[in-house]
Amino acid sequence: MLVMIADLLSANEVSHLCEKMRHVNYVDGRTTAGREARPVKQNKQVSRTDPQLVEMQKLIRDRLMGNDLFRMAVRPKTIVPPLFSSYEQGMAYGSHVDNSIMKGVRTDVSVTIFLSEPDQYEGGELVIESTAGEQEIKLAAGSAVTYPTTALHRVAPVVSGERLAAVTWVRSFVRDAAQREILFDLDTARHRLFAQLGKTSEMDLLAKTQSNLLRRWVED
Repeated sequence: MLVMIADLLSANEVSHLCEKMRHVNYVDGRTTAGREARPVKQNKQVSRTDPQLVEMQKLIRDRLMGNDLFRMAVRPKTIVPPLFSSYEQGMAYGSHVDNSIMKGVRTDVSVTIFLSEPDQYEGGELVIESTAGEQEIKLAAGSAVTYPTTALHRVAPVVSGERLAAVTWVRSFVRDAAQREILFDLDTARHRLFAQLGKTSEMDLLAKTQSNLLRRWVED
């Protein structure tokens, strides 16, 4: 399930992060890639030892955990410290699947947060591959997309400009993607019906059903 989250970051927060990314230390992005992904990865990443990184990571994690749509769609238990990357002209990240374990955490959901506006660079689309075809994603600065970590995906070559982004990975309380989607749909329907009808006996049954599904599926 792909979920687009508009305005995860405010315009001021995007500007703040982009300004910091102009003054940080970068390393070759291949240093954080797995064995199969390393040959197809070409970007720069903010060094893990840069003193500004912790603050940047905290901002992303706080905004994710404070976002209702993200919590409904992902059911986050643990968020891996985000990486910040820069793709300049000619850089790309070929087809790959993200590591199943990062920092000792099982990864269920991947998250890309766009920090550059679409008109600031040409190319650089996030491409999610599936049996139904490919989906190209290029969102406004401050917006995010969540997608299963099991999916093959890539970053198309940047033709011009610079693509700034943050990426992170999440261990969900609900491991199974299909179960997360069922809970997301049920939660969405409950919110809409409650807004229309208020508290009713039917709403109580829906709440009971969702709670009991969570009891069956959650790994605490």
